[in-house]
Amino acid sequence: MSKTSSPPELHFRTCNLCEAMCGLRIETSAGRVTSIRGDEEDPFSKGHICPKAVALQDLHEDPDRLRQPVRRTATGWQPISWEEALDETARRLHAVQREHGKDSVGVYVGNPTVHDHGALIFLPILLRALHTRNKFSASSVDQLPHQLASYLMFGHQFLIPIPDIDRTRYMLILGANPLASNGSLMTAPGVRGRLKAIQQRGGRVVVVDPRKTETARVADEHVFIRPGTDALWLFALLHVLLEEAGPKPGRLADFSDGLATVFELAREFTPERAEPHTGVPADTTRRIARELSASESAVCYGRVGVSTQAFGAMCQWLINVINIVTGNFDREGGALFTRPAFDLVGGPRAMGMSRGTYGRWRSRVRGLPEFSGELPVAVLGEEILTEGPGRIRAMVTSAGNPVVSTPNGRQLDTAFASLDFMVSIDPYINETTRHAHIILPPTTQLERSHYDLAFHVLAVRNTTKYSPPLFTPGPDSRHDWEIFLELKHRLGTLRGEPRVRGELTYRALKALGPDGLLDLGLRAGPYGLRLRPLRKLRKGLSLASLKARPHGVDLGPLQPSLPGRLATRDRRIQLAPELLVADIQRLRQTFPEGAGAPGEGTLLLIGRRHLRDNNSWLHNVPRLVSGKPRCTLLVHPEDARRLGLREGEEAVITSRVGEVRAPVSVTDEVMPGVVSLPHGYGHGREGLRLRVAGEHAGVSVNDLTDDRALDAISGNAAFSGIQVRIKPVESARTEG
Repeated sequence: MSKTSSPPELHFRTCNLCEAMCGLRIETSAGRVTSIRGDEEDPFSKGHICPKAVALQDLHEDPDRLRQPVRRTATGWQPISWEEALDETARRLHAVQREHGKDSVGVYVGNPTVHDHGALIFLPILLRALHTRNKFSASSVDQLPHQLASYLMFGHQFLIPIPDIDRTRYMLILGANPLASNGSLMTAPGVRGRLKAIQQRGGRVVVVDPRKTETARVADEHVFIRPGTDALWLFALLHVLLEEAGPKPGRLADFSDGLATVFELAREFTPERAEPHTGVPADTTRRIARELSASESAVCYGRVGVSTQAFGAMCQWLINVINIVTGNFDREGGALFTRPAFDLVGGPRAMGMSRGTYGRWRSRVRGLPEFSGELPVAVLGEEILTEGPGRIRAMVTSAGNPVVSTPNGRQLDTAFASLDFMVSIDPYINETTRHAHIILPPTTQLERSHYDLAFHVLAVRNTTKYSPPLFTPGPDSRHDWEIFLELKHRLGTLRGEPRVRGELTYRALKALGPDGLLDLGLRAGPYGLRLRPLRKLRKGLSLASLKARPHGVDLGPLQPSLPGRLATRDRRIQLAPELLVADIQRLRQTFPEGAGAPGEGTLLLIGRRHLRDNNSWLHNVPRLVSGKPRCTLLVHPEDARRLGLREGEEAVITSRVGEVRAPVSVTDEVMPGVVSLPHGYGHGREGLRLRVAGEHAGVSVNDLTDDRALDAISGNAAFSGIQVRIKPVESARTEG
């Protein structure tokens, strides 16, 4: 940190680089950050931060970050004015749609959007202006199965049950590594301490995962499971729970449908039937089921590893069912719904999010269903490359790098290079944006206000907090919400929409901005001014009241909220949605009774995440990529011996769609037959302006993942369990 004679200014803020919502105490002087520490007065994080927090300064000061719009030319990137960039972008998008139809423009939105309330509120305005069905996002390589299960069971895609980690006595974790993620779809700063507290109060933490993760190392027990078989194992667990203890839904029985159907479905999936496929001994499955059933309180939690596989939606459905039949749903110490101050689920319709939709249209080439207005991103490459009416000819990407974060990245590389026009709203020239004709760089995290619209919905405790910007953006800067609004306004003008109405809407939204709309949502929310006031805030919540409490406001632990919180039309839980019940036949066919495990020599690839990794752009932060190289191939010692692989030497990894080379790390951290590469790397492509990331390029696991490997129900990418072949580099050279 730099030293200066100017008096320091103190700021309190929420870190918005991951889901944890850690409170920060930031000192600045002369327009620069001089210190970033945890805010001990933050009622939620209580001083905890992870190594990523200091990256806020590095990202703000990064010399590779774009400060003004650029246009790609034959001789390189040319700086242009905002007016010219916005005018040209709107004109070219309009021209493509006028000639080829509204669906000829595609949109991809990356996950940093969810950390930015301005983008979350104003992006839908631009999407509606584009009128395209070809919308894609990072959801379909991540949490889409959670959203689909919640939509089908509880009536709203964001009614996602949250583990009550602070009060449970037994936590069963599948395919999740909260010590690296800080609690994904379970916002929980200081999660290591929260897990330790379970053990200190006499409880147990059990992790089921193909890799002995950082979380598994601190758990009471770790159980290896073959990638992609979690749905079968969850059914086996459910079988034991129902056959031995019987269903115990308690008061939920009065407003639940389908329990008898679930009971009947689980009969055939015994632990013995599952064992040859999952690798989990039947006795272990029975013991865990009995522990889960007998515990005073318990919760089952599954995350990315069980979502990004061929039965992702089924896994999330079964996890909810297990929590319900054990009596641990909508109950202290189990799984509950939040009651956020800005309520995306139960608030006014204009302020909330869509409940969700399914199958209103399908992708042009493969016929995959939309969910909540989006198509699976795994089809994006083919929708650009396949000729015919409706082909995507222009793209808008915002806050995303799908070339390294979605399956079959090389195909997407080729597809983006073929577009008639592409615009990227992004601060970097990366693997994706290098294909753009125009890049529109928004302000940084420290130049804009912050409120976590999404993660307060997903937190393990009800809290709320607003953070004002640290720095005033320069006169030649634009917030992302301003970019969206300006493009929407220009498109409306080009289409000849009523001038007066369009101008009034534009001016009103520009005047309100995201903070004005945030204030309206807070006032209309469950703790707002018009409702019963909080004791701590005599007049209830508003933006002004949050500004007066810079450390945030604790709104209390999660509370039972059913049936009132349900969004199904009949206010009942659907335990056996037809769509998921019908998919069980596919499960039977994939894992036939009496069949065994994959043949000897079969290797299944899984991903992994490090605490200092998150999105690909964090690899451009020197202090986050320092130390030992992290982009290595984890291989079990038995497989290494069989394949002739040695520690530190390079191996060639090949899948149906591609081939990469990576150094080998021999370890019993993975089970035999399983190998692992981290995601987010692959910075060796030409044309990037990511100096630090280029020095730590690694390889992209998504040059191996298969765009054809999907959860057939949700369309989510099946990253976990991709079949690969591996050889030492020398062996590959000889054969070549």
